[in-house]
Parts: sequence; C-alpha cells; structure tokens
Amino acid sequence: MKLTTKGRYAVTAMLDLALHGDQGPVSLADISARQEISLSYLEQLFSRLRRQKLVESIRGPGGGYRLSRGADDVYVAEVVDAVSESLDTTRCGNKGDCQNGEKCLTHHLWSDLSDQIHQFLSEISLGDLMRKREIRSVADRQNRRQSPDADSETINTERLSDQAPA
Repeated sequence: MKLTTKGRYAVTAMLDLALHGDQGPVSLADISARQEISLSYLEQLFSRLRRQKLVESIRGPGGGYRLSRGADDVYVAEVVDAVSESLDTTRCGNKGDCQNGEKCLTHHLWSDLSDQIHQFLSEISLGDLMRKREIRSVADRQNRRQSPDADSETINTERLSDQAPA
C-alpha cells in the first residue's frame, strides 16, 4: 500500500485537532510540538485540508484551526483524499499498464484491495478514533510531555470515557 507520510501525518494532525478542539482553536505549533511534525509540513497539509473544507482557520490572537464539522462526521478516507494521497496497491497506479503496457495477472486483485482499504477508512471517523482508550492514553501522555503542568491541560478523558466502551 502506498500510504506515505503525507497521509499518515494528515490523519495524525486531524486527530490531534479533534482531541484538542473543545478547548478552542488549535495552533499548528501545538500540533507540531505534540506530534513531532514539522510546522512547515503541517502548514502545507492544512492548506489542502482547508481547501477541502475539512478545517476552518481562525485568525488573530488565540487563533488556529478547528474542524469544520463534528469529529463523528469527518472520516479518515476524506482526510487522506484531501491531501491527494494514494491508497493504490497496484504497481501501475491503477492504470492497467503493469506488464509491458497491459494489465498483469494480479492487477484486479490489487485494485480490489485498494478499493477495500478505501472503504474501510471511509467507515472510520475521527470521533471513532477519539473514543478508543489507547488513543486517549497516548494523547494524555503527549499532553504531559508537552507541559509539566499538563494535569489541567489533558484532554477530558472522563468526557470521552462516558462515550466509549472500555
């Protein structure tokens, strides 16, 4: 599968935004620090995410980004698609010219796999990910690492726990 850094980082950044968005707009600098993703790279990704209307930018002091709709309504496949990331598992970019200009023996198998992966990611929302205990645990650890006084800054896992099974 050709899911590169661009798609992975976009999903990671959007999940971070979803987890911290209840505290107001989230700065790219904060996402960069928590996720250890270059600020300039995040700026490029968020430019694409904004053009696809997945995020809104808030200008001015205390500005940043927020999701353009609820986390339960933003799907991982949309994020990957927004940054022009390919989920193609074929060798030919799904052009059908994999073997001397013609389809190879297994072209349809790999093409079908690409479709299945995209369908799978189309069924997972940022909200679904936010409710996972493992993800909340990682987010809490990142918050504590970013700020030693993070007890007051950790995401509200009690609120999330009420929404999700253990």
